[in-house]
Amino acid sequence: MPRIVRCGLVQTHCDQTQGDLAGIKKMAIEKHEKFIDQAGAQGVRILCLQEIFNGPYFCAEQDPKWYASAEPIPGPTVEWAKKLAAKHQMVLVIPIYEQAMAGVYYNTAVVIDADGTVLGKYRKNHIPQVQGFWEKFYFKPGNLGYPTFQTRYARIGVYICYDRHFPEGARILGLNGAEIVFNPSATVAGLSKYLWKLEQPAHAVANGYFVGAINRVGVEQPWATGSFYGSSYFCDPRGQFVAEGSEDREELVVADLDFEMIDKVRSTWQFYRDRRPETYDELVRQLP
Repeated sequence: MPRIVRCGLVQTHCDQTQGDLAGIKKMAIEKHEKFIDQAGAQGVRILCLQEIFNGPYFCAEQDPKWYASAEPIPGPTVEWAKKLAAKHQMVLVIPIYEQAMAGVYYNTAVVIDADGTVLGKYRKNHIPQVQGFWEKFYFKPGNLGYPTFQTRYARIGVYICYDRHFPEGARILGLNGAEIVFNPSATVAGLSKYLWKLEQPAHAVANGYFVGAINRVGVEQPWATGSFYGSSYFCDPRGQFVAEGSEDREELVVADLDFEMIDKVRSTWQFYRDRRPETYDELVRQLP
């Protein structure tokens, strides 16, 4: 029998007309609450927001003022999301800037079950440090591994933005039972744009699970030299696109995913059966 779950992704632009951090965060929360309510009205059961959804992608510059936008978990944004999850009986994946303690920060996604229970969190493991993506200035590398979370509707995993370039963690999420992996991102047009529709469908195929990839839209400060190109999408375990957003509009992307497809695909492509982990020691050797 089919096990169909309606899933959603939210791609938006961060409004910065209110200049102070508190005002920007308030506007982002209000905007996303409307999208969450819209998703609830459409029967979405699992919804993922974009990377650090409640503010701009600030890593285009190195300025300690952005530390003030981090918050603890649990904290005000997670408490807000818990109420909405329970209201709509919807699983929410909430990516925020986490303050673990004074001076220690992570790029984190919190997974909240459909009754408002916090199931856990994922901390971004792979942290870039290149022009326009000065993330090591803001985030410690994750220290929670690659957990998956059994929600009311499916077992889900999370990868965040730059993580998607690393197949090792994507495989571990599959080994840990993920039926769908969400990748909330902040990605601008440039050298990696063509990879957006290449890498994550490849992860879906190699691991036999669904992927939901989310990106922002528009131009934001301090990222004034590039435009986020949206194109959020779902793909299935065969790597086929089943729903896709536009490049420039704020929108809710919805797809009905049949999780029974995972068994069907894995019965044909026996990648887990045919793995040879005893031959992979070189993968965990450090470079000289």
